[in-house]
Amino acid sequence: MHRAMAIVVKICGLSEEKTLRAALDAGADLVGFVFHLASPRNVGTAWASKLRDIVGSRAGAVALVVDASDTDLAEIAERVRPTQFQLHGRETPERVAEVKARFGLPVIKSIAVRTHHDLEDVAAYRDAADTILFDAKPPVGALRPGGHGVTFDWTLLSGLAPDLRFMLSGGLHPGNVAEAMAVARPAAVDVSSGVETAPGKKDENLIAAFITEARLADSRLSAPPASVSAA
Repeated sequence: MHRAMAIVVKICGLSEEKTLRAALDAGADLVGFVFHLASPRNVGTAWASKLRDIVGSRAGAVALVVDASDTDLAEIAERVRPTQFQLHGRETPERVAEVKARFGLPVIKSIAVRTHHDLEDVAAYRDAADTILFDAKPPVGALRPGGHGVTFDWTLLSGLAPDLRFMLSGGLHPGNVAEAMAVARPAAVDVSSGVETAPGKKDENLIAAFITEARLADSRLSAPPASVSAA
């Protein structure tokens, strides 16, 4: 199977000007801002608005929220002007469709994965969301969603519909993104803690390395098979 479109690379949880610029300079397609108080990457709308001005049209700006109210979404939409919402909580397919219709923005919906049973609702969410993001299920007792820097079994995604273009997250970093792409064949990859030196502290060099490794892996996966000449 060969990819028809180039990989989309998303750097999420950006909260500083210098690391945002590093992501943009390295060629990130999407940059993500987190609006969740329990996250060490949380940004308020005032600061996120300033970061959004830096982004301009250089990349898509994704607002990550967790079970957010319409009031909160409306404030983010007005002040931050995201190009997409990422719903990272327990939003139902109906809620996903409602957010998309109400705010007129594409929606990414995360699905937390540990076993194949966690994929049973993919069809329902696929009909509601523009993009499905597969992330690792958080550890028992965790106070916030997300992969918490751990991976899941990427082979679980091999049984998905072949035309499903999805985003892969959860424990990705420069050292494993190529393997993850080779196994799961996602349309997009998303990283946060994998390019950090401490929770919420992004590193410019790790960001650049992640994007470079993803692009190199994509070029290998997209290359046509070598022809074999007759002896």
